Amino acid sequence: MSNLFAIAYPDLATAQAVRNEAVGLQTQKLIDLEDAVVVERREDGRIKLHQQVSTTGAGAASGALWGGVIGLLFFMPLLGAAVGGAAGAAVGASTDIGVDDDFMREVAQHLQPGTAAVFLLVRRATADKVVPALARYGGRIIQTSLSAGAEAELRATVEASRVQPAPASAPASAPASA
Repeated sequence: MSNLFAIAYPDLATAQAVRNEAVGLQTQKLIDLEDAVVVERREDGRIKLHQQVSTTGAGAASGALWGGVIGLLFFMPLLGAAVGGAAGAAVGASTDIGVDDDFMREVAQHLQPGTAAVFLLVRRATADKVVPALARYGGRIIQTSLSAGAEAELRATVEASRVQPAPASAPASAPASA
């Protein structure tokens, strides 16, 4: 079962950096993401979703391929590819994978204009490595699918990793006097 985490940030650049960090952690096999979306509340109040995967593009490519193959049967591969691509794009645009777009827009209505949030749908994660890596960006947890106790523990862990003291440097040795 996947868990949802929505974390607010003061600007779009920070939210995108967090998503990029999470994707990087995924390549290291420290987190398994089902979806990672940056949601921006623009200065004019409009909501913009920055999806990680474009289902429209994938649908268009798949549709063009199958349309071209079917078009070969009728000796019109270009027409088949064009029609298949358009149909695939339409199907892809109407397909929603991962976090529900309407839900993200609803949550984003509570963000201040000019801010952004990252929605991570996580299948599994190595928390002791992922939490500190993402906590260094700051942010405020605004929504999770965790139980109340687990969410409180996560908030405490995030706060603790933010305020980690810098490593103490070794004391300088006193110069020898002659």
